[in-house]
Amino acid sequence: MTNCLKTIEIVEKKSKFIGYLFECKNTDDVSQALEGLRKEHKKATHICYAYSLSNPFLEKAVDDGEPGGTAGRPILSVIQKKGVTNACVFVVRYFGGIKLGAGGLVRMYTKTTSEVLK
Repeated sequence: MTNCLKTIEIVEKKSKFIGYLFECKNTDDVSQALEGLRKEHKKATHICYAYSLSNPFLEKAVDDGEPGGTAGRPILSVIQKKGVTNACVFVVRYFGGIKLGAGGLVRMYTKTTSEVLK
């Protein structure tokens, strides 16, 4: 069973970004956490995530419909820079009607991940 360690929320130009940090030891833990978040946030526009597992070593980043490289990779980059393993960071996004652009998305997914990993 997965374990949510921390949750944070950031609002930027009416879009809501909710970050979740889960302890995940394998891909089944990641799948369970994602399934739970999809049930909890049925109206979310995107649920982007990345994880780093140590045994066996495995990393993955998922954009979930956001423009390529604007969500999953920035999340994974922060995880790698902070040296976190056996963890998965999910960022649930509710679109607020104002486009942020690729740079804005990268900044918000990076900021949300950094905050939830503090």
